[in-house]
Amino acid sequence: MSARNSTASLFPFTDRKRLASRFRSATPKPPPSPVRERVFVRPRQRMVETQLKSQGISDPRVLKVMGEIPRHQFVDEALAGRAYSDATLPIGEGQTLSQPYTVARMTEALGLTGREEVLEIGTGSGYQTAVLSRLCRRVYTIERLPKLAENAKRRLTEMGMTNIVFRVGDGSLGWPMKRQFDRILVTAGAPVIPENLTRQLQDGGTLMVPEGGLSGQLLVKIKGGRSPSQIIREELEACCFVPLVGKAGWEGVS
Repeated sequence: MSARNSTASLFPFTDRKRLASRFRSATPKPPPSPVRERVFVRPRQRMVETQLKSQGISDPRVLKVMGEIPRHQFVDEALAGRAYSDATLPIGEGQTLSQPYTVARMTEALGLTGREEVLEIGTGSGYQTAVLSRLCRRVYTIERLPKLAENAKRRLTEMGMTNIVFRVGDGSLGWPMKRQFDRILVTAGAPVIPENLTRQLQDGGTLMVPEGGLSGQLLVKIKGGRSPSQIIREELEACCFVPLVGKAGWEGVS
């Protein structure tokens, strides 16, 4: 499966004819106005200089990518003016877009070189997905909410990002094919680190996951080993994410 597949691969258990008809009848979204886009260049530069660098983000590749990706296109137009502020923003369906620092911190901690295959749990708006896609070989991303997954796929495809594989499903269970990944990034808070994910981590790979309660978590970095006894755990800092809903996460939480 690849990012260029039909909507059938994104929604394997949905009425495909109905979806296809809806996509054909939809009016294509006009490209962003160059004049309007220039308005966001300075705020994006300030985000990198005054938020990310001042809070300790130093990876030049992460800073460069976040200084280029139009974050304002991942939120509702009414919130575009706040896209580069140091704030978490709503994206619908009860989900949020993490503040820029959090995205940068988690991405930097992955230690990407450009050769990795990365599993992302929680596509959301697609902004974190976009950052990852510019820094690794391929991103496999899972979102449990079909509407968010559909919007993210459309948005990222329009941006020309073709190294992304999308799926709708329970991300707490990992990728269904049980393959292993060089890096795994979880963008929702888990009560405990799901064993499904540690089993899908390559030896020497890195897993980033917020672990803790519903009101707050610790950002945890896991280095994979050949056996459970060789797994290295490092607690980085406090954070607060929406819950990881699923069989290996928070069940019964919406």
